[in-house]
Amino acid sequence: MLIFNNKVDLNKHLRNKQQKNLSLGFVPTMGALHEGHLSLLKKSIENNDVTVISIFVNPTQFNNSEDLKKYPRTLETDVKKIETVSSDIIVYAPTVDDIYGGNTKSEHYNFDGLENQMEGKFRPGHFDGVGTVVKRLFEIVKPTNAYFGEKDFQQLQIVKKLVEKENIPVNIIGCEIFREQNGLAMSSRNERLSNQERKEAVIIYKTISKAKTLFGTKSAKEVSRFVTKMFQNNPLFELEYFEIADEATLLPCARKTKSKKYRAFIAVFVNKIRLIDTISLN
Repeated sequence: MLIFNNKVDLNKHLRNKQQKNLSLGFVPTMGALHEGHLSLLKKSIENNDVTVISIFVNPTQFNNSEDLKKYPRTLETDVKKIETVSSDIIVYAPTVDDIYGGNTKSEHYNFDGLENQMEGKFRPGHFDGVGTVVKRLFEIVKPTNAYFGEKDFQQLQIVKKLVEKENIPVNIIGCEIFREQNGLAMSSRNERLSNQERKEAVIIYKTISKAKTLFGTKSAKEVSRFVTKMFQNNPLFELEYFEIADEATLLPCARKTKSKKYRAFIAVFVNKIRLIDTISLN
C-alpha cells in the first residue's frame, strides 16, 4: 500500500494516472476509521479506477481546543483497516504544514446561509475550517468523485455548495449512514465512550426514529418538545440541539409543506463527548 505524507510526492504519483484519464475517487477523513468510512472506500472502488483516502485531523475546524487534543489519531490501525478493503488504495496522511504551509488559518466562506444553522450556530468558524481544508484537498488530489457520509448531512450540503461556488470540477456523492447494531451512528468519537455509555447512547437513534413517526401527524414544535423531554429524563445525556429543517436550505421548519423534504438533526453530549445524528423525515 502506498502512503504519502506530502503533496509533492502524491501529485507526482497521481499525475501519471491523470494523464491516462483514469477516474479518481476520493474519501477525505480525519482517521479513526470505522465501517462507515470503509463503506465509502468500497463505493469509490466500485466506481473509479483509482481511490485515494486522506487521513488528516484538521485543526481549523475545531472551535474547542480540548476536542482537537483528544481527537483519536490511529494511523497505523487505520492503514490495517484500509488494507482489508484493498491494498491498492492510496493513503494521503499529510502534516499540518503540508496542508497549510505554515499559515494554519481558515478562509472565510459564504455558503448562502447553510453555515449559520445547527452546527454553525454552536461551533463558530467550523464550516470555514471545513471549506478551507476540503478545497485544499480537492486542489491537491484533483478527484473525479468525492464521497461523504450522510451522518454529517449539513457538512455534505456545505461541500456541495463549496464546489458550486468555487467551480471545482468534482462530483460530490453522499452515502448512507452506517450504524452499530444498537442503531448508534458510527463515529470516530464513539471510541471515546465507555461500554456503558455506548450502550445507553442508543437513545439518540431511538429518539429521532420516534420523531420521524411523530412528524407524520404532529407539528415540528410538538416533535421538538417530545425530543427535549426525552433527554430531560436521561441525566447521562445533555441535548445541545434538535432541529427539523428543510433539506435543501437547512432552514428550520416553521410549517410543513408537502413539496419540501425535511430532516431531523440532533447533537448530544455524553460525558463531554459530542455525538451527532440525522434522519430523513419524508
